[in-house]
Amino acid sequence: MAEIQLAAEPGRPEGSRAARRLRHSGRIPAVVYGHGIEPIPVSVDARELRVALNGEAGSRALLDLRVGSERHLAVARQLQRHPVRHTVTHIDFQVVSRDEIITADIPILLVGEATAVIRGDGAVNQELLTLNVKARPADMPPHLEVDVSELEIGTTIRVADMSLPRGVETDVDDDHPVVVGQPPQAVLPEEEAAEAAEGEEAGGEAEAQAGEAAAEHEGAS
Repeated sequence: MAEIQLAAEPGRPEGSRAARRLRHSGRIPAVVYGHGIEPIPVSVDARELRVALNGEAGSRALLDLRVGSERHLAVARQLQRHPVRHTVTHIDFQVVSRDEIITADIPILLVGEATAVIRGDGAVNQELLTLNVKARPADMPPHLEVDVSELEIGTTIRVADMSLPRGVETDVDDDHPVVVGQPPQAVLPEEEAAEAAEGEEAGGEAEAQAGEAAAEHEGAS
């Protein structure tokens, strides 16, 4: 995974009021920690942060973080977002080593077309959206792909069926389902009975309304 450069300015004032002023000025309060260093309060440019985290790797990007005159290899952790605008309001940067094994939740993307499932009026149900994996920072993939071209109704693709990149492992149970070819949804007998009852009720109401209309017509004549 390529490293993305990001500058962090140390010495930011702490406190909620100071954090609001920072955000209004276009900067995001943050903290840098890990590998024995004391937590460093910093701030980063909001636009530069968006660019860094909107690449192929997203929030799992490997960062070349410049803090004053020092440089750290880091990953983003604990992103806090605004409840309405969903913009980042605070972020933690964890310093990592190139040889260190780290963990991350990697998104699973489905590729191919499950023709057999679609032709059979079934559905492709993705049971697992992300997979927790462990790897060295440089080996951490931006996403994992699962080919559903051979998926059929009633079959399941499990974690054991996934092809993980070299250097990437997972502790998730091999039998955990990732994608399931769901059969067409059957109408249960009670649902059929309910629909029939609704139809009879609607028919009865229509007959009653017709009878009332006829009576009104006879009275008028």
